[in-house]
Amino acid sequence: MSASHPLPPRPPGARRGRTPANPGSATVQVQSLTRGLAILDCLARGEHGLTLTDIAHRLSLPPSTVHRLLATLERGGHVYQSEPQGLWYVGLAAFTIGSSFLASREWVAQSHRYMRHLMERSGETANLAILDGTDAVFIDQVQCHEMMRTIVKVGGRAPLHASGVGKAMFAALADDQIQAILKVRGLPRITENTITSPETMWASVRVIRQRGWSFDDEEHAFGTRCVASPIYDEHAEMIGAISVAGPSSRLPDARIRELGPLVASTAETITRQIGGRWPHPY
Repeated sequence: MSASHPLPPRPPGARRGRTPANPGSATVQVQSLTRGLAILDCLARGEHGLTLTDIAHRLSLPPSTVHRLLATLERGGHVYQSEPQGLWYVGLAAFTIGSSFLASREWVAQSHRYMRHLMERSGETANLAILDGTDAVFIDQVQCHEMMRTIVKVGGRAPLHASGVGKAMFAALADDQIQAILKVRGLPRITENTITSPETMWASVRVIRQRGWSFDDEEHAFGTRCVASPIYDEHAEMIGAISVAGPSSRLPDARIRELGPLVASTAETITRQIGGRWPHPY
């Protein structure tokens, strides 16, 4: 090649005159990994197990592809199949990997004893959640002693605009972050009590910030009320929220007004115990 036609720039680490042994193989491997992770996520959301056909339908994948990936995941213990129904579930290996997330977050472990104390004082189930994108994700729970109780699945998700922990974390965000989330997710109706008006949501945010706790009045699930408050890190940035939830019959308005300050006080105690800083005003 003459000097008037210089060689094209080489990508980092590439050598002249050589081509990859298997063009496109890296793409295939990444696609398989992505699909395998999608299957695990799909199974995690299917609380009562899923058939191969269910998984293929939900992920829009050929059943043969799903079968091959499930077989690979099963060999590693990441999924297992029940008999005789043939339903697939998340396996112990995947659970162990997921549990390492909590082990790496020391503040979660430190919060647990305060959650238990909150449960004993309130008589209702205490929950701990973090923000993941535009959802609240429950990562810990201390169930109350009552026969009738409100239980959420650890790892379950709740919308920010229609749950106690969600609204507590929502209000702790900066206004531009809230606006961005509203633009992406909107305010879909879940129950007849769900806030669907931006004006009403902003008014709710102002109230939550002023008093330090949020209130879910059957906005996410009929017959359930919830009170929540955010937890902050050393930079006074929200890292999660704690809540108590129970049947509406046990949580009339008067009881909600008692629980609000209790939950907020517990959240502030956790914040200080983990070296965080509670912003004033909230």
